[in-house]
Amino acid sequence: MLALGVAHCRILQIGDPLLREISRPASETEAEPVFCELRDTLHEFRRTNGFGRGISAIQIGVALRLIYIEFEGQPYCLRNPVMEPVGDATFDLWDDCFSFPNLLVRLRRSQTVRLQWDTETGDTATLEASGAFSELIQHEMDHLDGVVAVDRALDRNSFCTREEYERRYLRHSIVSETLTRSLV
Repeated sequence: MLALGVAHCRILQIGDPLLREISRPASETEAEPVFCELRDTLHEFRRTNGFGRGISAIQIGVALRLIYIEFEGQPYCLRNPVMEPVGDATFDLWDDCFSFPNLLVRLRRSQTVRLQWDTETGDTATLEASGAFSELIQHEMDHLDGVVAVDRALDRNSFCTREEYERRYLRHSIVSETLTRSLV
């Protein structure tokens, strides 16, 4: 059970060499206080920036294999997660990151992944995730291995500021979706 009231941490920004470190496995005793910091940092980032669903320990300067996710109202404390793609299906998306909050990068992810991790009780949990949840898991898993989303850019034109994305792509997708609905 996560404690309440832990102060949030500074999130490392792209360019900080620690983001490129490969995280080491975490023990049960190391994990609990870090999960509290991750949760509080995620909540503070979401409060100030308006988005955010997951954060890895390396993003707050802790090189342990820990990820905290809140997806569709469900919190996940992932200790020593291991992931594998399920099938060959992929999809492209614009991805963002706490470590570069005003930049988006277009990349490709597996449609479905299988994830296994150590729980707070020392048991092993497994889940299969698709779509947005799959993408989020892959993004956070990359951080544990020193990979930042910009490393996965499809090409040199796959970068966009958040402002330009909202002006150019988000507006276009809303207009396209509205037109598609009116035609149906």
